[in-house]
Amino acid sequence: MQREALRQKLLTRRAALLGGAQAVLIAGVAGRMYQLQILEADRYRVLADENRINLRLLAPPRGRILDRFGAPLADNRQNYRVVIVPEQAGDIESTLAVLAALIQLGEPDRRRVMRDIRRKHAFVPVVVRANLSWDEVARIEVAVPELPGVSIEQGLSRFYPLAQTAAHALGYVAAVSEAELTGDPLLELPDFRIGKNGIEKSQDTRLRGTAGTSQVEVNAFGRVVRELARVEPRAGEDIVSALDMAMQDFATRRCAGEDSVSLVLLDALTGDVLALVSSPGFDPAVFSTGLTPAVWQELSTDPKNPLTDKAIAGVYPPGSTFKPVVAVAALSAAVLTPETSITCPGFIELGDAQFRCWRPGGHGTLRLRDAIKKSCDVYFYEAARRLGIDRLAAMARRFGYGAPLGLDIPGERGGLIPSREWKVATTGQPWQQGETLIAGIGQGSVLATPLQIATMVARLVTGRAVVPRLLRDRVLQPGGDNAAGFAPLGLNPQTLALVVDGMNAVVNEEGGTAYAARIAEPGFAMGGKSGTSQVRHLTGSREHGKETDIPWRERDHALFVAFAPVGAPRYVCATLVEHGGFGSAVCAPIVRDVLREVQRRDPARRLPDADSGAQMAPASGSGG
Repeated sequence: MQREALRQKLLTRRAALLGGAQAVLIAGVAGRMYQLQILEADRYRVLADENRINLRLLAPPRGRILDRFGAPLADNRQNYRVVIVPEQAGDIESTLAVLAALIQLGEPDRRRVMRDIRRKHAFVPVVVRANLSWDEVARIEVAVPELPGVSIEQGLSRFYPLAQTAAHALGYVAAVSEAELTGDPLLELPDFRIGKNGIEKSQDTRLRGTAGTSQVEVNAFGRVVRELARVEPRAGEDIVSALDMAMQDFATRRCAGEDSVSLVLLDALTGDVLALVSSPGFDPAVFSTGLTPAVWQELSTDPKNPLTDKAIAGVYPPGSTFKPVVAVAALSAAVLTPETSITCPGFIELGDAQFRCWRPGGHGTLRLRDAIKKSCDVYFYEAARRLGIDRLAAMARRFGYGAPLGLDIPGERGGLIPSREWKVATTGQPWQQGETLIAGIGQGSVLATPLQIATMVARLVTGRAVVPRLLRDRVLQPGGDNAAGFAPLGLNPQTLALVVDGMNAVVNEEGGTAYAARIAEPGFAMGGKSGTSQVRHLTGSREHGKETDIPWRERDHALFVAFAPVGAPRYVCATLVEHGGFGSAVCAPIVRDVLREVQRRDPARRLPDADSGAQMAPASGSGG
């Protein structure tokens, strides 16, 4: 009996301990369940939703770039692309191999995809290939169920209706580089593009717009089940440029016969850049879709520099187009008058050096008007000698030379107006008087862009510090624009009128260097100045522009700048043909045709008519 009682006592104690342990365990489980289901229910509900619900960014449509009348110069059009989400795809290499069997996918594409995957978040879709054809889309859609993480997306690609015609002014968009990532998730979106040059770059933040969001429910495999909520993206702003699409196209076609040419067409009263040509150019669309190594090699090694906007970034000796500035400076400083006579025997001597005129036999005795008309080098050698480099440089800067003009796209260069200080700082040598003579005909160290040459004439004919602009606040309204409120140059109007009259004689009087390129239509006459700038030292009695027997890169540059109409100047056009020869023979006919067409259209004051077809006169001309 005693043993039985002891055994019963032990069993009861064990049962109590076991029961207590079970009670504690049950209480713990119940407490944990209470904590999870009651106290932390909201937290875990959110976590569950986060696993089930994805928030995706929606890329905004990029804003358009319009011409002055509202015609699109840069727009968007629909395209299809195949993307891959790395965290859902598993073996990326295998997936790419399968896709390569369905569509063209080269080794450079594969390397780009792997690079993008490494530098982006795993949940961000990466573009495998864009701009798919319908057949390619169909083949991929059939295989998508067997390709986790792969899908077809509908997007927008940048479209340029004028193709190469306005490429340098508009610029282009391209993929975001690793250095350009700022942490903004928008920049990590597949196939997102940002402006890299031209208006596309300078106005990129305005053109980008604001991203939208899409809240979607996904299953355990990451597939989208349904969209729960959506906030539409806000498109970027439309940017209005000063360009006239019709004149841009006309000017580009008119320049097409030259190997390497730049042209600027300005509204002299408002500073609007109506056309900005740099040829050869490039198709900006290829940067958006992705350059192939072969295309990049072709563009980057072309000696005619198609990627450079020569109208604003090409710097050249302005040659005789610089003489109007010398004339204004000399008259303003009273070192000569309109009646001052200088004899040109074909050269001028300074010490032991001889500085030659472009015309070997000389021009005889000339006054200022005829010196401009016939572009006599000796006359302007002497004017510069009397003036001195300091006063000449100061006047040149007043007319817009020697520094960027502040055009509203990147890449503009400022050229060079030499001075005593510059010479000492760059060479350690003092300034020589012979260099002043050379500067007097726009040679030597004097460098300018075609935009600066056009701006100089706009300032000359208006008497105001005209600043060119490529952007406008709005499209042109009926009635056109009034003159912008540019500050006066502070120069004697009579002095400016004397020089302008000389430029009129260049074109409209027999013996003027550009007489053969005059505009015969009543009311459309232009005044201008030719230029032929040396790129190497001429020997013997070789004349400018007669160097077809030497390599292209060693020939003279041809220049011409003009304004129209003569009675009330409104438009200015400057053209430079690299290594083209004689300015009056090569460039003056181009400028003539452009100024005649722009006056016919009159885009500064009149909206385009329905019958705005452009016709070009045949290129012809001779001159001095």
